[in-house]
Amino acid sequence: MWEPTVESVMTKKVVTARLDTPFKELVELMAEHRVSGLPVVDRNGKLVGVVSEADTLAKQEFQGGTSARPWFAGRLRRARWHKSSGLTAAGLMTVPAITIGTAETVSAAARLLAQKKIRRLCVLGEDGRLAGIVSRRDVITTFLRADDAIRADIEEHVFKKGMWLFPGSLEVVVADGVATLTGSVERRTTAQVAGQLTQAVSGVIGVHNKVRYELDDTVTSPL
Repeated sequence: MWEPTVESVMTKKVVTARLDTPFKELVELMAEHRVSGLPVVDRNGKLVGVVSEADTLAKQEFQGGTSARPWFAGRLRRARWHKSSGLTAAGLMTVPAITIGTAETVSAAARLLAQKKIRRLCVLGEDGRLAGIVSRRDVITTFLRADDAIRADIEEHVFKKGMWLFPGSLEVVVADGVATLTGSVERRTTAQVAGQLTQAVSGVIGVHNKVRYELDDTVTSPL
């Protein structure tokens, strides 16, 4: 099933930091460019970590590392205490950076963002180098696609290429991202598949499946 790739929605002009970038400069970069995190690269341009706003907040949380070490706290709290005394990106960054490939789907990016509970993913190209950043905002903007574009994708990638249906078997109307399917097919499972594949199309918010069928092949015949 066709889906837009991470490369098609990611931000390609990425502001990065080096391992020796000072704390204050990191904060200035995030404020100036209005980003909540910075990928950290080494001298060869290889991604080594990420510094986020949360990482810099540890400086205030533990008063620059002068607060008593939280020996009996959880692992994450102890990690923040260590970061609070960091003076450069090397001492503040979170490692390893969570990454995704340029060819992965937007759905895959959405799942990873949700699972890891993070705001952004570093995107790596085929050469393994940083190619961009994909954020939550980049992912949700797929729901702003025009209705005509969504309808065209459903007709091309669901009806024609996905299900090999005869032209005119099914029709679709898209209004505000909600797709309504009508028409007639032979089997109930075919109607169900049409609805499932339509829901997976980029920009589809919901599906009203009104497709009629002649045979209910989901019912098991008694022995």
